[in-house]
Amino acid sequence: MERLIEIERLTKRFGSFTAVDDVSFTVARGEVLGFLGPNGAGKSTTMRMLAGFMAPSAGTARICGHDVQDDSVAARRALGFLPEGAPTYPEMTVEGFLAFCASVRGFKGSDRRQVVEDAMTVTALEGVRLQPVETLSKGFKRRVGLAQALLHDPEVLVLDEPTDGLDPNQKHDVRRLIELLAPTKAIVISTHILEEVGAICTRAVVIARGRIVADEPAAMLAARGTSLDQVFRELTMEQPA
Repeated sequence: MERLIEIERLTKRFGSFTAVDDVSFTVARGEVLGFLGPNGAGKSTTMRMLAGFMAPSAGTARICGHDVQDDSVAARRALGFLPEGAPTYPEMTVEGFLAFCASVRGFKGSDRRQVVEDAMTVTALEGVRLQPVETLSKGFKRRVGLAQALLHDPEVLVLDEPTDGLDPNQKHDVRRLIELLAPTKAIVISTHILEEVGAICTRAVVIARGRIVADEPAAMLAARGTSLDQVFRELTMEQPA
């Protein structure tokens, strides 16, 4: 299988504190990886390093073969990133914001209009296209963030809590969209919802205290318990001191 994400011995230190400690894993085309961890585990730090937003203290991360630090422009061309609390320009309309993002990605004229239309269609944003982003609900803002991550049709998607703030029907729509995209992409989803891991992920990586404590099929992780707290306790107890 073609590996589109490669993380090797990734480490991040803040002074004497090690937030991410020697983390390694790969994600192949067609895989949907659930990336889980309790608060403070190093999950968001790992995702920011993978996206090239934060430099590692040691180790490497590659997207489609491009080092995210040494070849950052090529890596970001292949990446769609939805961070936690995805930043937007609140005074812009939904359509205007997505058009701006498309311009930054190098789209012009009719191509830009088409990718914006496609992104709004798949994320069901047509009904609010002319509303300023600041007037939207949390769920709609999350969908705007997802639309900007998708609009250039990247080979790699890194999504931090993609269904956060969505109602059950909207969550179903986003999960269905991820399922449709999955065969041609490598997707990493950070989530705290165990049901989501079982519903859309093929594999799960769990991080605790900056280290990976599990890397296994999503169904196996979901079978460990009924809540993520229970799963984290079980996995942590299995690790050597």
